[in-house]
Amino acid sequence: MTPPDQNLRRIVVVTGPSGAGRSTTLNVLEDAGYEVIDNLPLRLMPVLLDDPDQSRPLALGIDARNRDFSTNTVIDFLGRLALKPGVLAELLFLDCSTEVLLHRFSETRRRHPMAPANRPAEGIGAEQELLMPLRVRADMLIDTSTLNVHELRAEVEHWFAPGGKRHLSVAVQSFSYKRGLPRSVDMVYDCRFLKNPYWEPSLRALNGTDPRVAAHVATDPRYDEFSQKVLDMSRLILPACREEGKSHFSIAFGCTGGQHRSVTLAESHASQLADEGWQVSIRHREINARQQEGMQKT
Repeated sequence: MTPPDQNLRRIVVVTGPSGAGRSTTLNVLEDAGYEVIDNLPLRLMPVLLDDPDQSRPLALGIDARNRDFSTNTVIDFLGRLALKPGVLAELLFLDCSTEVLLHRFSETRRRHPMAPANRPAEGIGAEQELLMPLRVRADMLIDTSTLNVHELRAEVEHWFAPGGKRHLSVAVQSFSYKRGLPRSVDMVYDCRFLKNPYWEPSLRALNGTDPRVAAHVATDPRYDEFSQKVLDMSRLILPACREEGKSHFSIAFGCTGGQHRSVTLAESHASQLADEGWQVSIRHREINARQQEGMQKT
């Protein structure tokens, strides 16, 4: 499937649980040139199908606070948009873990819109259940659990700002198994069988972005074959995903601490894919988390 013509009008419906970053995302899209409408009553959404102004992309913010909110109505609207000539319709779902949502509401002292008095956990659970059909239907899912405002902006700009064309964008990340699997990843590779730089005192404090660490990992006799087979797998899967119309594919490499082997493989794989012409972003979950902790302490 070839990318759609630039003349297609991009319409992005943005939803997700309260506190997951919907307002921030809409602000980013507005800065990127989108016309933004937030919390439009669902009964008025069909009017947008007859909008004569096709000059700007459109972003619609929808959440459970809408008085007439219905997941079936939203899904029906998206289906009608998909049939409209000249339109590229996408559903962006901003997800977030329950623990992080609880922390955010505690920090801001905001009342959850679906919660009984002083019981945000119940409201979060009810909203997540209500929105599940939209989460399943989403064209793009961004998990904001570990993202700060700047990282969320970068993610949204990366996927939705460039030119209105749909390409297959590839996100590559590293992580630590100690902190659990990343959410909403399409493919995960375990790097824990490779030679671990942690046991080399001169490399322990470094990470896989350092050439010395990468060189050490590459001395493992299984490294070259593993790296090549992973690349071969991406060469097989990514074109097929693009042909199916998928707009995003995420690949994660994990190791014990998320500092050395997984970072080395993620860096290498992202570089190889970029060299072959794929649109690639890269993120190191544990390294980013450490950097944020350091900034908070200073």
